[in-house]
Amino acid sequence: MKTSGGPAKILVVKPSSLGDVVHSLPFLSAVKTRYPEAEVHWVIARGLEGLLEGHPMISSLIVINKDEWKSLSKVGRTAGELRRLFRRLRAERYDVCVDLQGLLRSGIITMATGAPLRIGFEEAREGSRFFYNRRIRGGREIHAVDRYLKIAGALGCSIEEVLFPFPPATVKSGDIMKIMASGAYAVIVPGARWDTKVWSAANFGRVAAELPWRSVVIGGRADVQKAEAVVRESGGRAVSLAGKTDLRELVEIMRNAVLVISNDSGPMHIAAGFSVPVVAIFGPTSPERTGPYGKGHIIVKSDEACSPCFRRRCDELKCMKGITVAKVLQKIDNNIGE
Repeated sequence: MKTSGGPAKILVVKPSSLGDVVHSLPFLSAVKTRYPEAEVHWVIARGLEGLLEGHPMISSLIVINKDEWKSLSKVGRTAGELRRLFRRLRAERYDVCVDLQGLLRSGIITMATGAPLRIGFEEAREGSRFFYNRRIRGGREIHAVDRYLKIAGALGCSIEEVLFPFPPATVKSGDIMKIMASGAYAVIVPGARWDTKVWSAANFGRVAAELPWRSVVIGGRADVQKAEAVVRESGGRAVSLAGKTDLRELVEIMRNAVLVISNDSGPMHIAAGFSVPVVAIFGPTSPERTGPYGKGHIIVKSDEACSPCFRRRCDELKCMKGITVAKVLQKIDNNIGE
């Protein structure tokens, strides 16, 4: 059913990852600006729902256990979950389903809605393009934000203004509130999803030791040891919150930072969404595609001829090892200052 102004109910299929979901927020803003009366539902991966919970632009979150779907030992549970998911999707009677993920799994979810308009990228992977009845050429050499906005444009939305609408602030921890209220701070992000994207934690610590602000090191539970190494090398200029924040608290830490120094990671994109200056360290990936979006950011990248290679594994890691502490500090001094 459609309202007088357009579709009444829209499903966005963008389960992961953290940075990709952040990149999708301008798409959400454009759609809700064009169709303010429409209900927007969102398919999100378990573990990332905290980023979108309570979002005033989203009427319903559909949380999926996508990581478990790959496990043969859980095939029975997965089959039951998929049956319930598909029944729910059909019952919702969406007018439009948008697949921003572009993989086989997301394509099947898109098809299962039975929506009259099922739209995705022409170059989507794993055959997912065959589940759409409208395909948009996004291109692979442009930033992900601009690529997603191409679909918004195809839906009749204005894409002139790029906004990152994060949900309202939520901080539960008194310790975190105390840190945020006690003066200016930089944020350091020493982790990343790929090992090949990780700059040395010791290097991050040496950078923190030279900054004019204290530093807060963030990350998940898997990053605790890296964060501790940063703190040690900082000579007491950094404090670790790795493994101690939920997603909403992480958002607030980023929102209030004066500077973020990061590998190519999801938290880096949160900072860029708030226009917080980012010093982004790039090796195997392309800042043109997935760098911090917007102006005022600093890219520190390898001069190695093999970069970017987009490899998740590498025995040499020349591209990351070749980036020195001195180079990062010089970039900060030249572009940010105190």
